[in-house]
Amino acid sequence: MTELDRYLADLGRAARQAARAMAKASTQAKNAALLAAAETLRRQRDDVLAANAADLAAAREAGLSPALIDRLTLSEKGLETMAKGVAQVAALPDPVGEIDEVKRRPSGIQVGKMRVPLGVIGIIYEARPNVTADAAALCLKSGNAAILRGGKEALQSNQAIARCIRAGLEAAGLPLAAVQLVQTTERALVPRLVASPEVVDVIVPRGGKGLIEAVMKDARVPVIKHLDGNCHVYVHAAADPAKVLPIVENAKTHRYGVCNAAETLLIDEAVAERHLPEIGRMFTGHGVEMRCCPRALTLLQRHGLPAALLKAATEEDWREEYLAPIIAIRVVADLDEAIEHIERYGSHHTDAILTEDYAAAMRFLREVDSASVMVNASTRFADGFEYGLGAEIGISTDKIHARGPVGLEGLTSQKWIVLGQGEIRR
Repeated sequence: MTELDRYLADLGRAARQAARAMAKASTQAKNAALLAAAETLRRQRDDVLAANAADLAAAREAGLSPALIDRLTLSEKGLETMAKGVAQVAALPDPVGEIDEVKRRPSGIQVGKMRVPLGVIGIIYEARPNVTADAAALCLKSGNAAILRGGKEALQSNQAIARCIRAGLEAAGLPLAAVQLVQTTERALVPRLVASPEVVDVIVPRGGKGLIEAVMKDARVPVIKHLDGNCHVYVHAAADPAKVLPIVENAKTHRYGVCNAAETLLIDEAVAERHLPEIGRMFTGHGVEMRCCPRALTLLQRHGLPAALLKAATEEDWREEYLAPIIAIRVVADLDEAIEHIERYGSHHTDAILTEDYAAAMRFLREVDSASVMVNASTRFADGFEYGLGAEIGISTDKIHARGPVGLEGLTSQKWIVLGQGEIRR
């Protein structure tokens, strides 16, 4: 056994012991830990921001991409949002121990389901220090233990945040090992962790496609994940003109390096002449490159948009998650063609229709097979905090167990329970 294997085994033993304690912890104790952690994040704000500044300086020196640095950056406002998210999880109903679907059978027994923690959850993520707080809070409230493996570029930020979370656990008398941050940045630990069912019960990867594909290749435990965030905004012929520009602008330009940013704009040919030039001018103002189908390209060129920002789309552009100021634009014939495009090229993450036509909206909601489907709203709302989950541990595009933003219920399972009064099977 190597030193890395021993380290992983130690993490696993401590996590298993902590998971048993967390599964039976009272709601009051878990809430007390979360509130104490939130207060510690506020009290230790300067320490957390100083740690983040050190990570940012190292990232810039290493020449990391602007998108990665954006995900790495913490501000005072962002830190307060993080603390609020932790406290909001405390305010959410505790799912653990909930019993539902109880039905009496002809034999006399009552059969139902009880919600229970998953156990030990491993979270693997890159330059997103907010994940440390979000994941820890959700795992804690749902009665699980967490092993957090953040990227090396955020190590100091993650360590500072994890200390605040563990201070909350200590204040509430809960085991510190309920939240363990992996201290080594050795890449070899990740394939070992995801192939160790004796250590973890579930893996949640948070990062780029390369990370998630690598985790899926090596995993021997269930994985909650999404590969791509190729999100679409579709401007239907019956879209309200007052809503089109603000929603399209927000969906694409609010933040570029996030999985719920719009990467493809579809627009009905019946309203392309009306809306697309204005949308193109807006994108030009933001410096967004537009990769267009022939009809969209011709229309935008005719309206004098800068040639440097206009390109002909390739087949691969329709599948791309840019995470950058680039968007693919296609003019479609109608709702059928828009749905067909999303089904063919989309990643089943988040897709939105802009329309005042109720029948079209309902068709879009029913027929677009994505984890989040929206009507007249920005795709940026596909987020656990915005959905009222307090925070999210990730977004799942799987079709079983958890789908969409994964909050407390997504970190629990259900077991069958039987309530009897002495019945025997005859």
